[in-house]
Amino acid sequence: MTPKEKKFADEWLIDCNGTRAYMAAYPNVKNNKSAGVLANKLLAKASVRQYVDGKLAELSSKKIASAEEVMEYLTSVLRGVSSAEVIVVEGIGDGYSEARAVQKKPDEKEKLKAAELLGKRYGLFTDKLEVDGNAKVVITDDIPKDDANG
Repeated sequence: MTPKEKKFADEWLIDCNGTRAYMAAYPNVKNNKSAGVLANKLLAKASVRQYVDGKLAELSSKKIASAEEVMEYLTSVLRGVSSAEVIVVEGIGDGYSEARAVQKKPDEKEKLKAAELLGKRYGLFTDKLEVDGNAKVVITDDIPKDDANG
């Protein structure tokens, strides 16, 4: 991939606007229509597409919480370790009040919700139990035959 193609790909990743990205990477091109067509051709090129896909995967993995991160957060809420900043308005006399930020620990409702979500994850609250297995069935014919019936 050429340095200009890399610049185009980096510009495209900013806002996914191929025309703008192409004109930023190739300033000699002044026609929007031409820039749009050429941008599509560049995006179809394997090396550019591979670079863009790699960068998009990198960005999405940084933005999306992992399962472990979610479990750690829920556990911190359940244990009362995490806190949230809330705004509290207090009267200071003569009809005046002031607002200030305070750190608030999770209340019982929030802890209960975290416990519920963790319990669901670990399958602690199952109402029906499914048992699956293989058993060998043996039928024994041990009823004596009498002469009248058979």
